[in-house]
Amino acid sequence: GIVSLISLAVLSYERYCTMTGTTEANTTNYRKTWTGIVLSWTYSLVWTSPPLFGWSSYGPEGPGATCSVNWHSKDINNASYIVCLFIFCLVIPFVVIVYSYGKLLCAIRRVSGINKGMGRTREQRVLIMVVVMVICFLLCWLPYATVALIATFGKPGLITPAASIIPSILAKSSTVYNPIIYIFLNKQV
Repeated sequence: GIVSLISLAVLSYERYCTMTGTTEANTTNYRKTWTGIVLSWTYSLVWTSPPLFGWSSYGPEGPGATCSVNWHSKDINNASYIVCLFIFCLVIPFVVIVYSYGKLLCAIRRVSGINKGMGRTREQRVLIMVVVMVICFLLCWLPYATVALIATFGKPGLITPAASIIPSILAKSSTVYNPIIYIFLNKQV
């Protein structure tokens, strides 16, 4: 899940750099692509390995069918890890996505002032894709993050195993939605 979130942030930033860069995209050099992939996986590994070394722990999630961070432990060790996950693996990727696509839209808007017809159509396509990406990102990950924070900081037993199933499925299914969004809303794919 974290790889998916970080990949979205890296992809949005890369798209912003490519679209606003003064140089032409080089389709034969995969160095930037591999760097983005390695950074996504390394960042994700950095944030998923601490429970293996004693900062929080992993355990059954929901009705026990899947494994995740132990959201129900109330100690400071676990709570601090949950807060860090929330900030570094949800909030920061979301800010990068909003920043990158926001700047991209501003750049397209400047260009569309020069070429009214084609620029306006392109701006609308990118705007639709950005809105869909952000909505899907929030619909997939915000319920899961909310349930995790409530389970960590709320009253014990407030989040039942049955109540945590839907947010968990939404978050884990986000990897399916992202390629669909890019395929159907990006003519360059």
